[in-house]
Amino acid sequence: MSLALSLVRMTGFDEARRIMPNLSYLILILGLLAPCVLAGAPLKVFILAGQSNMEGHAKVETFDYLADDPSTAPLLAEMREAGGAPKVCEGAWISYLTGRGDQNGEGFGKLTAGFGSRPDPKVDGGKIGPEFTFGITMDKAFKEPVLIIKTAWGGKSLFHDFRSPSSGVYQRTPDDVAKGRFTEEKSGHYYRLMIAHVREVLGEIGRVVPGYDGGGYELAGFVWFQGWNDMVNRAVYPEVKGGNRFANYSVWMANLIRDVRRDLSAPKLPFVIGVMGVGGEDNEKQADFRSAMAAPALLPEFKGNVVAVQTAPFWSEELGRIADKRDEVRQMAYRLRKKLKGTPNADGAMSESAQREYLRQYEAKLISPAEAATWTRGASNAGYHYLGCAKTVALIGRAFAEGLLEMRR
Repeated sequence: MSLALSLVRMTGFDEARRIMPNLSYLILILGLLAPCVLAGAPLKVFILAGQSNMEGHAKVETFDYLADDPSTAPLLAEMREAGGAPKVCEGAWISYLTGRGDQNGEGFGKLTAGFGSRPDPKVDGGKIGPEFTFGITMDKAFKEPVLIIKTAWGGKSLFHDFRSPSSGVYQRTPDDVAKGRFTEEKSGHYYRLMIAHVREVLGEIGRVVPGYDGGGYELAGFVWFQGWNDMVNRAVYPEVKGGNRFANYSVWMANLIRDVRRDLSAPKLPFVIGVMGVGGEDNEKQADFRSAMAAPALLPEFKGNVVAVQTAPFWSEELGRIADKRDEVRQMAYRLRKKLKGTPNADGAMSESAQREYLRQYEAKLISPAEAATWTRGASNAGYHYLGCAKTVALIGRAFAEGLLEMRR
């Protein structure tokens, strides 16, 4: 059988069958013995890491929104089986380390939907992150099996949680001390968890990929998708005159790339930086942060092996406009509860039922039935999670994969 497989790899199936007429039967027998992976086929291993948007908060129920756009309808077809259920990849597997607080766990298996955010790491969360279409794209691109090792936790920073060794131990600010957060002991804790999990999975691939016989693997790419918690921290990133206050993010990001490559013994590991794009391309408030995220890809040492992938183009402007209107409704509800001036409840005379009725009418004037239906079809979470839109997340995952494939080319 090993001779048959070697012949297939060297000459292709048709030519090998001409040389060895019984090849079809040998391959059939081998398929029965090891149905998941051809023996000896080297895996392509990809590492995905970050915070909540790498976890992924797009509910499966928003898949249909891709069908409304002719440009993404073909992608939806790749995300589903013929019967309409989410696709289960036959050539791609995933190991996903996640959790809440210190309660971490692993979910693993064939890649399909449900490996997004998971309250219970071992249970399908009904959501997707970038891993889904990333894996589908890579499964199509490679004849070899694909293994995704994903480590992601919500609300994590680069300056503290994923701080890599070359950046040193995090130095707490007075604000940190006052609030009892970001300790030196926990500095880099999630970086260490990430590296440890990758090493663990690579040391026992057969546990995650049934049929794997030690035929080798290639660390083929790393994707980083994170940023929100750094962007909103003004104590760590104070305003500076005439410069980008997020310059340290660029330094720490470059250190992360170097340290990952060193700690995984992969000095040229292709690296994608997913640049935060919440709010779309016109969100000027994020311009400096986005620039700082992308900056390491411009360093001479990273030329050709690190790429910054912009995610702002995938933001749904249609859903974003509806989200703005929904925010107005929430703001009015707050103003009513607080009896603020300029509201019908400034004197506190409105009952709770009267406030609800007022808000119902207020919302009906702002949001049309068609917009409400579009929101239900396409959105399932907050703006900082790309509105929980499967169309957006699917496009991001595919773009990450294409970024790595372009570097390989």
